[in-house]
Amino acid sequence: MVLREALSIPIPLDHEASTTAELPGLASLLRDWRGRAGLRMGLAKPLPQMVVATRLGMSERWYRDLERGGTARFDPRLLALLADVLLLDADERATLYLYAMGGTPAAGPARPEDLTALQELVDRQMPRPAFIADRAWTLVGHNRAAAEWFPWMSRPGANFARWVLTAPEAREQVADWTWQARMTLAMIRFALARYPGDESVVALLTDVLRDPLCRRLWAGRACVVANRDGDRFGLRLPHLSPEPIETVAQVLTPGGRPDLSFVVLGPPPGV
Repeated sequence: MVLREALSIPIPLDHEASTTAELPGLASLLRDWRGRAGLRMGLAKPLPQMVVATRLGMSERWYRDLERGGTARFDPRLLALLADVLLLDADERATLYLYAMGGTPAAGPARPEDLTALQELVDRQMPRPAFIADRAWTLVGHNRAAAEWFPWMSRPGANFARWVLTAPEAREQVADWTWQARMTLAMIRFALARYPGDESVVALLTDVLRDPLCRRLWAGRACVVANRDGDRFGLRLPHLSPEPIETVAQVLTPGGRPDLSFVVLGPPPGV
């Protein structure tokens, strides 16, 4: 397996901005994770590169080159040890492994017969809102309840992540918007590792980073999240209810289309 710096492509943010953002490669994530590991260990500073290298049984130069975007051959044992040394959680470990293996090949466009069967399943979730999104969170199907909750879903090219991050009404309707925006950006960060160079994911990130607030959130400490399955969301949807709505997202992956997400919104457990 080859560990490599995947994607370091400058993204223009807007015509007026003089700064650029870069897609996160493994090198930047390693630096961020090492800094966090040191804080978690009570060092008040990043875990030294020498310590990481020694625990891996490698030279400091070898590890320093990784954080500079160099390449190295990893066996599964060494990859697991690196994750342990940096105190990575499950999603971060998955991200590390994706970079080590070069990401997951992206599936081709969904065939009409694929979507017909999935749309029938989505419709059967009524009265719960349900929708299907592709790897860049563009909707490829939804049911009537989802359109009632979120009228924008019926527009051509509707994209869940773009709506959460950039739509003015989302910042009013999504409770704790800043946190939810961070988590949405964290999913984009994971998708960049899973689908290196995928044009639809890159285009989504380029678009949302035109927003100054999203740009500031993106520039903060790196966070990666594979999905939001089981996460709780608070929504303010005055066209449906005068009271806030609490819901939990169940995220499923169709066996034949691992690039799609099947999302159902339901009441919290016990409600």
